[in-house]
Amino acid sequence: MIYDAIKRFIDIIGSSILILLSSPILIPLILLIKLTSKGPIFFTPQRVGKDGELFKMLKFRSMYMYEIRGKLVHAEKYLQSNPKLMAAYQRNSYKLKNDPRITPVGKFIRRFSLDEIPQIFNVLWGDMSLVGPRAYQPDELEHQQKVYPKTIKNVGIILKGRPGASGPWQVSGRSFINFDKRVEMDAKYMEKRSILYDIWVISKTPIAMLTGKGAI
Repeated sequence: MIYDAIKRFIDIIGSSILILLSSPILIPLILLIKLTSKGPIFFTPQRVGKDGELFKMLKFRSMYMYEIRGKLVHAEKYLQSNPKLMAAYQRNSYKLKNDPRITPVGKFIRRFSLDEIPQIFNVLWGDMSLVGPRAYQPDELEHQQKVYPKTIKNVGIILKGRPGASGPWQVSGRSFINFDKRVEMDAKYMEKRSILYDIWVISKTPIAMLTGKGAI
């Protein structure tokens, strides 16, 4: 498909340019994360990609590391070991307001989506696209489709494309939007996607990052 070929070309060129442009802030962010909390600089959670294939998303770590059975683990593992916190997490569409696991630096970089910057490497590698549906967690998709069974069809549509570093959800309120509406929004993007629509989303992305609307 011509659209897919052009989109991939734009992804390669665009992500390469963004890596160069963002390099001046990468080192300060790396130092901030490393010097203010124990643990690795990056976090690589699994996400569901095109055709349902799993990939490791590259993000700056914004959460504390926790010691469980003498081993230092990421906050994701800590969440899984805490039933009360996990229940609240699932009730709130896989988000936690005032999440106690987030570091002070993490709150800042999440506020302006700076933790997402490393995803441009995923775009360059071909796991993601500059613009596309949200990259969902495997357990989130499984659980939320049971809660919202009418979303199953839309999820199938979404998984036909690469997830995006930005997309309709990211520029339209993020965490203020429930799973069913989010999936509907992403499916509509897949059905009417075009280069012009992608350019529109990209043009809205800096404003969404600077305002931090819907960021948690």
